[in-house]
Order: sequence, then C-alpha cells, then structure tokens
Amino acid sequence: MHRELLEQLGLAITSGQLPADAVVTLEDLEAQYGASRSVVREVVRVLESEGLAALRRRVGVVVLPSTNWNLFDSQIIRWRLLSSARIDQLRALMEVRVAVEPEAARLAGLRSRRVDAGKLMGLAGRLWVAGEEADLKEFLELDIRFHQLVLTSSGNDMFGHLGSVVREMLVGRHDAGLNSTPELRALQLHVDVASAIQRGASDEAYENMREVMRRTMDELTPMFDNGVDQVA
Repeated sequence: MHRELLEQLGLAITSGQLPADAVVTLEDLEAQYGASRSVVREVVRVLESEGLAALRRRVGVVVLPSTNWNLFDSQIIRWRLLSSARIDQLRALMEVRVAVEPEAARLAGLRSRRVDAGKLMGLAGRLWVAGEEADLKEFLELDIRFHQLVLTSSGNDMFGHLGSVVREMLVGRHDAGLNSTPELRALQLHVDVASAIQRGASDEAYENMREVMRRTMDELTPMFDNGVDQVA
C-alpha cells in the first residue's frame, strides 16, 4: 500500500495532475486510496524529503513547485519520464550528460585504476557483440554499466553520483521505444573511449566521449524539436 500510494501521488504531482499549491488533506488521501493514517503519513514524509510536498498544520498536504524538487532523485526522474513531461525530462537529462560525461572521461584518463580501465575495455567489447547481434536489452544494460563506470573512474564523487541519472535516462529512452540498433561507428567510439582511458590519453578520451554524446543528441534532437515521442 505504501509503494502504491507513493507511486500514484508522485506521478500525480510530477505530471501536473496535482499542480503547485494544490492542497489535499490526510483524511482525503485515506478515503481516496483506502490507506491507513500511518501509511499516508509515511508516504507524505517521503514526498517531503524529495521536495514534492509539505505537510502544514491545519492546512494539509501542500504540493510544492518544481523549483523545490530534488530533480536528480532517480525516483522523480522516473516519474517525470512516465508523465507528459517526458520529452522535457529526456532533453534535460541528455544536456546533463553532454556537459558532464566528456569531462568525466578526461578525468578517468588521468585517474582511472588499471582494474577499472580493464573493465571498461571488457564492457566495450561486450557492447560491440550485443550491438552486432541487435540484442537491445543486453546492449542497454552494458551501456548503463559502461557509462556509470566512466563516471566513477573520473575520481570525482559528484560525477559518480550521477550514475543513477544516466541509468534513468537510458532506461527511459529504451522504454519510450527510442533505441535503435547501434551503428558501427557508435560501437567503435565506445571502444575508443575505453582504449584512451586505459592508455591514459585523457584528451583523446574527452574527444571520443564528446563524439558519443554528440551523436546521441543528434539522434534525439528531432524528437525534442517536434515535441513527440518519436525520432524523425
């Protein structure tokens, strides 16, 4: 009941069904969802921790504007990707990746441990196989692990913390049916990123990752421009 109520309220708020400054009472939530007072209070506490709502005495649960939301919270990202705000959320996530991942690759070329650089090369090889076999499910999981490892290999804890953001972006793109069979050039670029990091060629790692991001952004830009869940 806790999980179900949290999902429904989270989606209602992030989709705008419950707009900013809307007020619902604990009693209303109990009656509408058939939940106990303790479950309702626990769910509200989670929403408060994420900046989505605030419980105010003699008022009720007040929905907060998006400027208060913890926009890097993976749960909020997932809710927004399930809402009518999906296009805007995908665009924002992609812009974060474009800004961060090339620099993370550069730092990884300077700081990556040998064992992590070796894992990157292994993942790049497995990505190639999954791409050639058009196994999109396997490719998705490997791609997530590859990009998360680049972030953590940067040695920057804040970059590493963005791994969950990358996961939600890639899963959201997959769930929206926007994944296609990777082109040979894209597969090669992942190998080139891993190779550059392993060799300590930090500037080369930066340029290769920037090209990965540029190609991905080019694929998604028609959808962003048209505002529809379909790549032209």
